[in-house]
Amino acid sequence: MVLCCGEALIDMIPERDSAGRNIYVPCYGGSPYNTAIAAGRILGVRDSRPQTAFFSRLSTDFFGEELARNLEANNVSTKLIRRAPNETTTLGFVKLDEGKEPSYIFYTSGAADRSLALTDIPPALPVEVHCLLFGSISMTMEPSASAIESLVFREAKNDIVISHDPNVRAMMIGSREAWVTRFENWAAASTIIKISAADFDYIYPGLALESCIKKLLALGPCLVVATLGKDGALACLHTGGGDIKVSAPVVDLPVTDTIGAGDTFHGAFLSFLELEEKLNRRALVCLSESELRKALVFANKAASLVCSRKGANPPLLSEINALP
Repeated sequence: MVLCCGEALIDMIPERDSAGRNIYVPCYGGSPYNTAIAAGRILGVRDSRPQTAFFSRLSTDFFGEELARNLEANNVSTKLIRRAPNETTTLGFVKLDEGKEPSYIFYTSGAADRSLALTDIPPALPVEVHCLLFGSISMTMEPSASAIESLVFREAKNDIVISHDPNVRAMMIGSREAWVTRFENWAAASTIIKISAADFDYIYPGLALESCIKKLLALGPCLVVATLGKDGALACLHTGGGDIKVSAPVVDLPVTDTIGAGDTFHGAFLSFLELEEKLNRRALVCLSESELRKALVFANKAASLVCSRKGANPPLLSEINALP
């Protein structure tokens, strides 16, 4: 089972009405939430049990109820979620500019997901969990950042895969230097780092891509996967016999927007490894160049499909497999 931890929110996506005015349409969002939906749609259920789960704190307001319902409708277990009747749901307003990454403004005061506390952390994860995913704005807000950090550091000592996506949102970070220090501690506890070129520009400004990847691998993870927008994706795996580096192009589909592309890529990449029974620490370091490339190709197909749609609407396994 893949367990995704972090924010669950409502993205307000801009559209033009018939009079040419900007209106905002509420959509499900939050990087770990989107990744959970992507994995849930790909992995489905086995023996009547979802193969994906989500852990966060959710409001019981009507947005929170919709977020929980959508998880369950997409094969994601909600058993670990903490409900918060006196807290609201985070709202994220999105600005879309052609040729640029989406920009966001988040309204988080008093919200449930940012209020996740140490007391919400389960004393032990279900035995079927063998991959823990975390990252994004939940790691910029307290108490959620410290709560998830404690869970990650605890589970890093166990034999499960830790996968981290920083998904940098600079407006949510106070001190860049302090956050980068924490990020490197999270990277050291991780098995996989999924990271974008834009993230690298913020974390290690001016450093070449190859140097950034080497710097991350030196911290401790065995695998760094970099998404490069229209240039596809690059993966570097550190094995006992040396490093393996592979790349894969994007799929040529029309782009509506890029909301949820990185999240979908992450969920699809982990799901492919899970389907191939490679999502464990021993198997990861033994991946062949061919196996790693297949995982990248699969994840790129999923990300290209979500970019062809409005908002974060990850594809089904059948849709990914239907692409050449």
